[in-house]
Amino acid sequence: MRIAMAVEYDGSGYSGWQLQKDTSNTIQEVVEAAISKVADESVRVTVAGRTDTGVHATSQIIHFDTVAERTERSWVFGTNTNLPKDVVALWSQPVSDQFHARFSAVRRAYRFVIYSRNVRPTFLAGRVTWTHKALELKPMREAASCLIGEHDFSSFRAVGCQANSPIRTITRLEVSQHGPYTYIDIEANAFLYHMVRNIAGVLMKIGSGEAEPEWCSEVLQLKDRTQAGVTAPAAGLYLVGVEYPQEFGLTQSAPSLTVW
Repeated sequence: MRIAMAVEYDGSGYSGWQLQKDTSNTIQEVVEAAISKVADESVRVTVAGRTDTGVHATSQIIHFDTVAERTERSWVFGTNTNLPKDVVALWSQPVSDQFHARFSAVRRAYRFVIYSRNVRPTFLAGRVTWTHKALELKPMREAASCLIGEHDFSSFRAVGCQANSPIRTITRLEVSQHGPYTYIDIEANAFLYHMVRNIAGVLMKIGSGEAEPEWCSEVLQLKDRTQAGVTAPAAGLYLVGVEYPQEFGLTQSAPSLTVW
């Protein structure tokens, strides 16, 4: 039986999602351990998108295969009983064997949260990207518009990115503000390694007046990561949703951009 599950987590205290040889402090490890206890067997999960160290998720989607028979409620509450307080299962449901958390996804959505004030945050530390600079909304929006659509995002991928192609399609990229918060909401068919953080870094530089809006388009056209060199911190980044074809019936997985 294949089970799909949504997971929410605060990534502040973890070395990212994926299991690693040199650390046991990953979200995948604690999730697999919790589900394995409920299943009474060793379970390996597959994830929609591997988040980096310090990145959060409000709706990360996973799937796993098991011979254990449990109700949807039992999978959720049993898993949560065995999870640390900063990770929680939101829902679960049986899916067909054709469903794949990563390869079946047609759209992923992220929100990047920036907090502007003169001094660093306390309660929000690790959950927002802080800047002491005021950010102007209009130039950030103007710059962001050039990134919508299908492009070669080589300038916005990390040096260590292992994706076969730098071509990605951004279907939504909006910048908004509320008080000291600036939000960057971005949706695409898929993302390159550090792509969202690199876009956020460029937009922050433009919003602070250090660069003109045209610089974003210039960076995109250069297709050279060394020409941008601005990577925003991980703290403000949230995976907020993953969308799948309707045939799988995962209506609960539609992206929700309400983080704050």
